[in-house]
Amino acid sequence: MQHGVVARAQLIERGLTEKAIAHRVRTGRLHRLGRGVYAVGRPEVGQYGQWMAAVLSCGPEALLSHRSAAVLWGIAKSSLEMETEVVVPGALRRRRPGVRLRRRADLSTAHRREVSGIPVTDPVSTLVDLASCVVEWQVEKAINDADRLGLVDPEALRAEVNGLPPRPGMACLRRLLGCDALTDTGLERKFLSIVRDAGLPLPKTQAWVNGYRVDFHWPNLGLIVEADGWVHHRTTGEQATDHRRDQAHTKAGLTTLRFAEKQVRYEPRQVKATLSAVMRRLLLAQDGLL
Repeated sequence: MQHGVVARAQLIERGLTEKAIAHRVRTGRLHRLGRGVYAVGRPEVGQYGQWMAAVLSCGPEALLSHRSAAVLWGIAKSSLEMETEVVVPGALRRRRPGVRLRRRADLSTAHRREVSGIPVTDPVSTLVDLASCVVEWQVEKAINDADRLGLVDPEALRAEVNGLPPRPGMACLRRLLGCDALTDTGLERKFLSIVRDAGLPLPKTQAWVNGYRVDFHWPNLGLIVEADGWVHHRTTGEQATDHRRDQAHTKAGLTTLRFAEKQVRYEPRQVKATLSAVMRRLLLAQDGLL
């Protein structure tokens, strides 16, 4: 399946001579799309045909990559102005019109996959490459979509990324996956520093409430805060436990807040503002002013 596209080398492999190829071009049976690449039968090709033509024009080891690969995998959206992105091993070849050509020194057959017949980088390589050229929220969405589509398992992805050599996009992906996650103690210290900076009373830590151990507890306010680490609360079983825990506290008339480690580490102002607002509301409620 080549989506109506063929390379000159493929035609020669099938027995056509240069003269035969030129004749087919003159008679309209082949239409030149780029260097050494032709559309068969008619000049117009769809998106998949354009991707295939771009990859074929860059050589037998070339793979669709970066944003183009992410769109093909179904974890990113296409845009009209987007160039087709292709990665090759070794030295970069001469620029192809409409193709953004990139080089990756360690590119090998292990990174090659095919989607609808189009050679493309594997999902992990695609996510790393994507992280090098789009904003962080788009990478995070792509990871979630790849998980939903069964292309990657977040835990396995984290382990694989930890073993990869440095390259563009790696730092962003490591941060999103929590490869450099805080320990429980480090997360607790970071959260307590936010509480102190906000001038709020310090909570009890690792207290038992309603049969569950909670991260932070303000008994006088009926407030519980859970700080969810990167590597926790991933499985459906863990999520179900969290739901039961929160429901037990709500049933007992307590207020529960959850902050992700990403918020505690990178959005302390938001954590401080939320915590302060909830505490004010609870104090007003205690005084009968709400």
